[in-house]
Amino acid sequence: MHRYQQEQQLEGTDLSDFPEGEDLIITAVEALRKPRHRYLIWFGPYSMSVHEDVMIKYVMTKDAVFHKAELLDIVMADEEQRAYVESLKFLERKPRTAKEIQQRLMQKGMTEDAIQKSLQRLSQEGLIDDAWYAKQWAEQRISGHKKGKMWVKQELKQKGIDSEIITEALDEVDEEAELESCYIIGRKKWQQSKGEIFERKRKTGAFLMRRGFTGDQVRKTVNRLVQEEGQDEELEDESFH
Repeated sequence: MHRYQQEQQLEGTDLSDFPEGEDLIITAVEALRKPRHRYLIWFGPYSMSVHEDVMIKYVMTKDAVFHKAELLDIVMADEEQRAYVESLKFLERKPRTAKEIQQRLMQKGMTEDAIQKSLQRLSQEGLIDDAWYAKQWAEQRISGHKKGKMWVKQELKQKGIDSEIITEALDEVDEEAELESCYIIGRKKWQQSKGEIFERKRKTGAFLMRRGFTGDQVRKTVNRLVQEEGQDEELEDESFH
């Protein structure tokens, strides 16, 4: 078999050349070296590629007889299995959102039906959970990375999380903890800033706003930093929005 034909077999099966209305007898079953757990099923001059789980499920052994319509159903089942396996590989390194997995499978050329069934299966098995993901991400980014809710909200939107789920996740973040994160990262910026007090206030405040903290949190933090330095000047409420 030529290299191009082998690549086509690895990515899926085109049954357009298979004859209609004839008994198709399996003449050989060949394990592929790559990707793992995939097999070539030969029907004389015709062949198709399937995952090991699909091969076992449909008892695709030597001398078994199929018809083209049955093989078309098997191709669909194999596509669903390929989407599921690709999803598991994508989840190996870290949790993912449903949207991230969907985009990954689309890039791999999976069908919409296979993608949706894979997402449903992953959800049922507890392997994807956008609500849990949003809560964990919000806590980690605010407490660990010292980001504000506005920053985190935008990140979760980009990951395809539903707006209601984002709101619920951010509502669970302790406001005092977020304000403390604002202060910690603000103090570091304050100590690094040079110039007059007004310039340091401007630089620190702008920095905190860019990190997604609210104007009120920024004002409280900058005023606290000014007071710790022994200055009496306070930042007015309208300075940051």
